[in-house]
Amino acid sequence: MATEYGQGYGHGYDSGFGSPEGARRHRLPAGLRAPFEARSWREFGYVLLSLPIGVMLFTYAVTMVSLGAGLLVTFLGIPVLAAGLAGCRGFAALERARARGLLDLDVADPEPLRMKKSGVMAWMGAVLKSGTSWRTLLYAVLQFPWSVFSFVVALNFWAYGWALLTYPLWFWVFPVYAGQGGIQLYGDGQHSIYLDNPFEITVTALVGLLFTLATPWIVRALTMVDRLLVHGLLGPTRLSARVVELESDRGVVVDTAAADLRRIERDLHDGAQARLVALAMDLGLAKEKLTEDPQAAARMVDEAHGEVKTALQELRDLARGIHPAVLTDRGLDAALSAVASRCTVPVQVEVELVERPAPAIEGIAYFTVSELLQNISKHSRATWAAVDVWRVESRLMVQVVDNGVGGADASGGSGLGGLAERLDAVDGILVVDSPVGGPTRVTAELPWRGERALG
Repeated sequence: MATEYGQGYGHGYDSGFGSPEGARRHRLPAGLRAPFEARSWREFGYVLLSLPIGVMLFTYAVTMVSLGAGLLVTFLGIPVLAAGLAGCRGFAALERARARGLLDLDVADPEPLRMKKSGVMAWMGAVLKSGTSWRTLLYAVLQFPWSVFSFVVALNFWAYGWALLTYPLWFWVFPVYAGQGGIQLYGDGQHSIYLDNPFEITVTALVGLLFTLATPWIVRALTMVDRLLVHGLLGPTRLSARVVELESDRGVVVDTAAADLRRIERDLHDGAQARLVALAMDLGLAKEKLTEDPQAAARMVDEAHGEVKTALQELRDLARGIHPAVLTDRGLDAALSAVASRCTVPVQVEVELVERPAPAIEGIAYFTVSELLQNISKHSRATWAAVDVWRVESRLMVQVVDNGVGGADASGGSGLGGLAERLDAVDGILVVDSPVGGPTRVTAELPWRGERALG
């Protein structure tokens, strides 16, 4: 099955630099514009909301867990504890939504409850056995003291910074309403120091400016801890994420295998099978004419002989598309050389392997190169190509280069995307570097699983 990345040739990658958004540049440096950016205000709002939410979460979690633990001597302790953990899971969903809206932190939902049976008892058992439930409880306990600290630090820096920065605008309040020259910096029974002259007012505003400029970065540092808490305790674990990834990869493998089977069935039905049926009919007619018109029968047999050769060639091509015998017998070097010989442009093949990879990995590498070379023949308008295969530690590297028109894009819905999905199903990676005008460089990484040394 050829991967038609030729659809992407001639279409450049839009990086955004040509658009008004990409061309726009900020005139102020990040340090000066940070106090006025929407991101800074969203993060500050997140910190302010964390305190009341933290108080509510902590109170709920401690109350429900303490009540459930105290009632464990009776049967009521288990449902109370399960209800408390379920409530923590609900609060965790709200916290993920709050982090997504204010911190631009997109945390996936953790794995759902796994219940082998239906019913209240099965649900309570699933809640109590779920690691996600206990991690959300830990979040509710840890988030409260941290929210108190971050709230106090952020609010004080923000309030004092803006108050001191705007001091020249409101210092007149002190002599008019408080009976003193300005903010009292120091005072005892005999001496008092007020910020009331122009120099002191200017210095106060400059200190406020420093506080104002530093506050967004301090708040950002505080929210980094919140990001770690939300991501580490409210998101899926590495193991569960890996399970989801493997399940998705398994689906891709199943779909790919089914598509290949349908393609083989279609090729057999529309190609070799149809030719063999026509061949049988022609031989039947030739048999009938053998006694009546030997010359016509001979011509029909001769035509049938040509049909046999064509059908055999189609069957060979189909078998080569399933798994070529040369790959099994002689390995990647010979198999890729055979594929390169059928390419419409000269191809240099270099395979540097001390041992052969596992048959599955070897087959994927072969079909990857085969499809890429077919695309070069059909779409690239190249005059030469090169195939390199080598091993780097635990990875099998495959690289195909051509000097064609370029513009291939794996994200444009072309066949390269399907090839990338096939590689991803076995923990592989496909990297396409194809600027408009060429050259095109496609690199595939596959996990290495060795089989036997090359002889």
